[in-house]
Amino acid sequence: MAIQQMMRYLPSNLVVLLAGGLLPLSFAPFHYYPVAIISLVLLFVCWSSVTAKRAAILGFLFGLGFFGVGVSWIYVAIHDFGQSGIFLASLLTALFAGFLSLYLAGLGWLIRRFSSEHFSTADYLLLLPAAWLIFEWFKGWFLTGFPWLELGVGQIDGPLSGYTPVIGVLGVSLLTVLSAGLLTLAVTKKRAWPIVLFILIWSSGQLLKSQEWTQAVDQPIKATIIQGNVPQQLKWDRDQLFKTLALYQARTEEHWDSDLIIWPENAITVFYHQAKDFFLEPLTQLAIENDTEILIGMPVLNEEKDEYYNSMVLLGKQEGFYYKRHLVPFGEYIPFEWLRGLIAFFDLPMSSFRPGPAPEQLMKVADQSIGISICYEDVFSTEVMASLPEARLLVNASNNAWYGDSFAPQQHLQIAQNRALEMGRPTLRATTNGISALIDYKGRLTEQTAQFKQDVITVEVQPREGATPYVKWGQRPLWILSLFMLLVWGYHRRDSFINSQVN
Repeated sequence: MAIQQMMRYLPSNLVVLLAGGLLPLSFAPFHYYPVAIISLVLLFVCWSSVTAKRAAILGFLFGLGFFGVGVSWIYVAIHDFGQSGIFLASLLTALFAGFLSLYLAGLGWLIRRFSSEHFSTADYLLLLPAAWLIFEWFKGWFLTGFPWLELGVGQIDGPLSGYTPVIGVLGVSLLTVLSAGLLTLAVTKKRAWPIVLFILIWSSGQLLKSQEWTQAVDQPIKATIIQGNVPQQLKWDRDQLFKTLALYQARTEEHWDSDLIIWPENAITVFYHQAKDFFLEPLTQLAIENDTEILIGMPVLNEEKDEYYNSMVLLGKQEGFYYKRHLVPFGEYIPFEWLRGLIAFFDLPMSSFRPGPAPEQLMKVADQSIGISICYEDVFSTEVMASLPEARLLVNASNNAWYGDSFAPQQHLQIAQNRALEMGRPTLRATTNGISALIDYKGRLTEQTAQFKQDVITVEVQPREGATPYVKWGQRPLWILSLFMLLVWGYHRRDSFINSQVN
């Protein structure tokens, strides 16, 4: 009743804009996960009986609020570190948010184009959840993908996260939308059964959180994560290089009792072959003498092809290389080279990386296989899953310094928590200036650093084996479920249309 009264006095344009702006509160750093349900309820009420064209406009406005707040950190990267002026940085950020909002405009148009004149029960419980799932999948695939702000990620602290190891984050997104549909039905149709079903879904999720999907194996390994906190403005300065190397080596030598020492993404800012003789080989010898292995982020040049890769290099008893495969557009490569030079942001240091090949085999540390991802790669669930079930622990190395004191580092850490929960594996996360962390196999933060300070954390990590249902089956059951939901909805819609014609 309160929602319907509010709708009478506030223009729907304003309602959906505010509802979209509130939705990021369900994600880190706020963690108000129930806000996602409230936000969607407001959107669904506004969509419930409008034309397809009007639904597109409302979807776009909802997206402007959602992405305008949720990915506002793009401005920090462009303005503070891309050396662009306030106007240009604001314009590019607005254009990016507007582009993402077009997805929701299209979603609104399609839903209202094919749904009932007024949303039916089938529309709320079948069409809306399945359609939102397709929207999130499309956003994570189109133009190399941008899966950021998937609704399921924000539910990590709530009961619905119990489903994450079973159906993945996308599946939890579907359940979040279904939950909002049930509450909208309860409010607008004044029915009790949707509340009962809502409670059943959420209580089942809470029970699933105690389920053990993977098993501990072997003894814990001791790992050290070094957070150098070298300022982004100085990181690529040649005069800073030897200071950076000295910093990381000094902190490394304090922890020779660890099995594994991890440096973050691009901790070393010269190519592997340039640092090999004078720095890496002596460091490797020290690591061997102390029975330790070091995983270092640095660029690697293929001199034959004149191509370079964002890489993690393993030093110690055996040498290994992991090359980043999913690059960040406009950050690590420029999709349209003619843009280079037009804007300072498009000519960042090391912005012509090439995607690396899939690894032939996983690296091993202390006889444990590890699945590695570099920064943005862990946003893509299926790419992290490619190392499972062989990997017994996960490592993510990132450089979040581009985003300053914005939402991005917190949001990215929350994404990493969800990857750990989906895969049932502990995750070691090493970042340039925070937030570095150990995340356990349940997606819980057990150790973490503060931002913007030089720090080191040493942890005991328990390797695990086995596979969660999500790792075993992937996203296939989710797509089968979605197809079934759409088929049932289509049958119901056809039946309703025939009845309306007869009457």
